[in-house]
Amino acid sequence: MNEFLQQLVSGTAVGCVYALVALGFVLIYKATDVVNFAHGEVMMIGAFLGLTFVSRLQMPYFVGVVAAILCMTVLGALLNRYLLRPLAGQGILAIIVVTLGLSILLRAFASVAWGPETFPMESPFSRKVVQLGGLVLSQEHVAIIVLTAVMVAGMYLFFRFSRLGIAMQATSENPLAAYYVGIPVKSIHSLVWALGAATAGVAGIMLAPISFVHVNMGGIGLKAFPAAVLGGFGSIPGAIVGGVIIGVIESMAVLYLPEGINNVAAYLLLLLILIFRPQGLFGIQSRRRV
Repeated sequence: MNEFLQQLVSGTAVGCVYALVALGFVLIYKATDVVNFAHGEVMMIGAFLGLTFVSRLQMPYFVGVVAAILCMTVLGALLNRYLLRPLAGQGILAIIVVTLGLSILLRAFASVAWGPETFPMESPFSRKVVQLGGLVLSQEHVAIIVLTAVMVAGMYLFFRFSRLGIAMQATSENPLAAYYVGIPVKSIHSLVWALGAATAGVAGIMLAPISFVHVNMGGIGLKAFPAAVLGGFGSIPGAIVGGVIIGVIESMAVLYLPEGINNVAAYLLLLLILIFRPQGLFGIQSRRRV
């Protein structure tokens, strides 16, 4: 039973990282109708920035993390302003090609700037445990779960009660109507991209101490995308639930299923969901009369 609970906590922690990356996918898609296939690499840049500020510049951990998140916020706004905004009206294929090209560019940039090696990154919770009776849990995993819960609660309050959050919701629902009532749609899009990049940066920094920092860690976006689809692409609660479900299933597959199944568990689950509930767990099926 203890082994099961430890795997459950470990899977939930990794699933929380998937959930934050999936949340970035969903935020950007809801507001701008853009699926950012470079979002995993954006997360990787956030992890490298955290490594730079904390490990190389020797900043206090939380100061370095805040500095990295601020840099990611600026990066997200710049990507929207100078890369995606000029593509308005160019069609989905152009956006797919540009975001895929951006992912390659970011990976090449990281390889040149930081090198192809794998780097460890320590946090205040590294190599520490929490004991609950006979159960021994990693403080790193517990901290990830708690921080994700705090972030999700903060985002809920932001979108529910702040004027800016309500403006973002209105823009995502109907950009033209939002523009007509005086909402600066272009600025809101930049803010959404900034928020998505900052969220990805947090995910990368949380993931770094348990999986190291390297140029290929952006591949986690390949797990976060199924999480977003599983929850219902466009559903913020669905992104969170989908990420946690995939993390737990992968962790349980390591414990109970043959070796290697955990690597494809996310995609097998995605196939089942697409067969039996194509709109996802929290998605709404729309019908169009032609």
